[in-house]
Amino acid sequence: MQDKGFIFDWDGVVIDSHRQHEESWHLLAEEMGTHVPEGFFAATFGMRNQQIIPLWFKELKDDAAAVARIGDRKEELYREILRRDGIEPLEGVREFLHRLKELGIPAAVGSSTPLKNVETVIEMAGLEGLFAAKVTAEDVQRGKPEPDVFLLAANRIGRAPAHCVVFEDAFVGIQAGLAAGMKVVAIASTNPIEKLGMAHHAVHHLAGETPESLWLTLGLA
Repeated sequence: MQDKGFIFDWDGVVIDSHRQHEESWHLLAEEMGTHVPEGFFAATFGMRNQQIIPLWFKELKDDAAAVARIGDRKEELYREILRRDGIEPLEGVREFLHRLKELGIPAAVGSSTPLKNVETVIEMAGLEGLFAAKVTAEDVQRGKPEPDVFLLAANRIGRAPAHCVVFEDAFVGIQAGLAAGMKVVAIASTNPIEKLGMAHHAVHHLAGETPESLWLTLGLA
């Protein structure tokens, strides 16, 4: 398995901060004197802020500076909520990452979230030293469902895409992993497991899973 790599989306895979993200969008809306459209959060989950904000504020679609400023404020609010509430990894994640470390198999983050968010959680949740690379919103121009974030993550850990497994919870992320030519394991933290059939394999969580067992399940040598 020494030529293999494992790439993890962040929210909904390593942690579950859906509630905190949703709260931060609502707080942002309050600051801007508006409200989050019904169903908007669920429909855009997994996308980058640069994709989300122009869908909400259509008048800003050509104002990259304003979109960036609003996005930065939303993430500041999100990190304030995390520090207020605390955060722990999802069930089985810490054990799975430690097993990868024991096997000498690199793990990477491949996420639409900003790097500051990832680093904040790594410190808060005690996950230091478990990820060989982090690819986040700042690193790619095209967000999911485009495959760029996962392809760059594979490159940074020195693994061929065909030898990588992606863990995802969002539909756009699953599409991105498939487009990257990787095996995709869906985590049913955001969507019901019966709706995740587009992935190669779906689980409720990583508890009881190992890199070896998943590799066999996926039919990879």
